[in-house]
Amino acid sequence: MGEPAQTPFKTTGSEWLLPVSEYLGFPLDQVNFLACQLFALTSAFCFRLYLSPAHVSPLVRHFVAALLGIGFLVFCFGWYSSHILAVVVANYLIIIKADLNNVHRYSMVISMGYLTACQVSRVFIFNYGIPSTDFSGPLMIVTQKLTTLAFQLHDGMCKKTEQLTQEQKLMAINVRPSLIEYLSYNLNFLSVLVGPCSNYKEYIDFIEGRHISTRLKQQHASSNRQNGYNKTQDPSPLTAVCHKLLVCAGCMLFFLTVTRSLPIKYNVDPDFVSQASFLTRLTYAFFSIQAARPKFYFAWTLADAVNNAAGYGFLGMDEHGKPSWDLISNLNIIGIETATSFKTFIDNWNIRTGIWLKTVCYDRAPKHRLALTFILSALWHGVYPGYYFTFLTAIPITIAARAIRRSIRHYFLGSRVMKLGYDILTWAATQLAICYTVMPFLLLAVNYTIVYYRSMYFHVHIISILAAVALHRKHKPREPTTKTSSVSSSAPCSAQCQHVHSNNNDKD
Repeated sequence: MGEPAQTPFKTTGSEWLLPVSEYLGFPLDQVNFLACQLFALTSAFCFRLYLSPAHVSPLVRHFVAALLGIGFLVFCFGWYSSHILAVVVANYLIIIKADLNNVHRYSMVISMGYLTACQVSRVFIFNYGIPSTDFSGPLMIVTQKLTTLAFQLHDGMCKKTEQLTQEQKLMAINVRPSLIEYLSYNLNFLSVLVGPCSNYKEYIDFIEGRHISTRLKQQHASSNRQNGYNKTQDPSPLTAVCHKLLVCAGCMLFFLTVTRSLPIKYNVDPDFVSQASFLTRLTYAFFSIQAARPKFYFAWTLADAVNNAAGYGFLGMDEHGKPSWDLISNLNIIGIETATSFKTFIDNWNIRTGIWLKTVCYDRAPKHRLALTFILSALWHGVYPGYYFTFLTAIPITIAARAIRRSIRHYFLGSRVMKLGYDILTWAATQLAICYTVMPFLLLAVNYTIVYYRSMYFHVHIISILAAVALHRKHKPREPTTKTSSVSSSAPCSAQCQHVHSNNNDKD
């Protein structure tokens, strides 16, 4: 999620593109990453057109997808890719050798334990100055896939149908995957570098040519429409891919022209902090955070386009009868930029990680679900102190936002003008609060975080706590309706934790 402070770093990956890196002035690890993603995009089109299920067997598709993915890892990370391969192999041994009643527990412990060990080592190796694209990113994605598969395998082979939710029934796995299926799912070239994590059954449907027909069947069944989904031609992803590539081009242009001129670390520059006024510091913090987002938009949107180009990611037909290819999309840019509450922002950011947390933790914990989900989210992100400052800061801010909403929002619903004014005010407050909350996530270190908070006079912490205390309601809360749930009154956790139970809260 965040950009660490940069230090000179010699990549452990391939140096074939070093002349390109020197010519463009970009770090070699970034050039290697972009080259692999562009090659993946081209390969995805070929995969859909020439290695379609109509032309080759699923075994060939699995083999090609896994082989290319492993090649990308070696090209980008050199011997560091062995960490990713090792944890995948270890988990496969668990799948085929361990008691299925405990396979999900073993997988979670091994995957998260190995990830955490690597995250701790990274702090000491790079001393807060890690390369912009190091091996921990793919390792985090693989951890999501490994644990998702293990839990869904346990659902399908150890639990009774009545013990599962409707979603768990759909995704339950009833047979152990073969080695090539396992490698293909976890290491396929479509998502090995930047994700997103998807469900095993959906991926297998894609490889075996049932992905689109299955989604259409589910959509027609839920809407009680006439059958006929199996008589229509599979929709083409070309329009969706072109649209997402245009978004990527815009984000890249923004990065080259704006982002690089607004470095995050300047927020804690001693001269800037001591000489600039509070309003100037606040303005720079706001715009530097806004400018940091497009590189994430670029990476996630390009990854989505790669999957779509291969024919994966079909969601169904939208209300206008047009195909939607957002099944595994990781963000909604419009939703993020127009968010008028923390909840709305989080609902549209790193979506697949929120779904993973819900799948493996929140839906399964017998008690203390939010606390456990918070812990898992924090561990998954890493051990940098800045991450925990962000998660902890989000708690009073969200409590205050809910208190303010419940206390004053109804006064602004009487007219369209008043409602518009309320939306503008809450948009500005949300964006400034997000800026304040996310800054430690990007600065990483304790000393930088404290310098930033002091330069801001801890104003968001103070305002949030005072608002939460002053607007605390002592009367009985509203009775939940069909659109709300008692979960909404629970304390929030991290960004992804809030996404886990976001559907249970009212829209702000």
